[in-house]
Amino acid sequence: MITGRFITLEGGEGAGKSTQLRALAAALRARGLQVVETREPGGSEGAEAIRAMLLTGGADRWNARAEALLFAAARADHIEKTIRPALARGAWVLSDRFLDSSRAYQGQGDLSDADILALHQIGSAGFLPDRTLFLTLPEAEAEARAHARDGDVSDRIGGRDRAFHRAVADAFVRFAADEPARVRAIDASGAADDVTARLLAALDDLLS
Repeated sequence: MITGRFITLEGGEGAGKSTQLRALAAALRARGLQVVETREPGGSEGAEAIRAMLLTGGADRWNARAEALLFAAARADHIEKTIRPALARGAWVLSDRFLDSSRAYQGQGDLSDADILALHQIGSAGFLPDRTLFLTLPEAEAEARAHARDGDVSDRIGGRDRAFHRAVADAFVRFAADEPARVRAIDASGAADDVTARLLAALDDLLS
């Protein structure tokens, strides 16, 4: 029986998640696996519509609670319409961001980590990835990569200040320390091919 797997790539701005997701997908397809590439917010028709609302407009377009609810709603649709059907047919699903990004980003203000997890329990019955690959990069290098990618134009979340993004990075580190069976920290520095090899090594037990 073919078993689908759900793998998420997480990390701060400029860590190389999108680039590495494509490379990892290609490496898994070369092993004969069916792979679905997706992202959050987004990944389904309804979730993509919510993405457009979340990432555009002024910094004060949504308060913290409304933003967290929108992310949870988008994720619920993404899981129902895209992720679960792909897993059911035996595909590996790779997602650029998932729940841990909500915990790291939306958990910085009025809402606690427990609040974000409660929303996920309500919206998605607590559904979690088989493995989360957390890409780590020194702050200065991550900022340089993000600037090279975006220039001076960022979305309303990516454009938040340095202190906010530092707190996000610290949150991801905590998640990796607290949940080592699911979350693996991966050094994202150096040549892209070397990073991809590290990601594959972190999936060895799921590939065997």
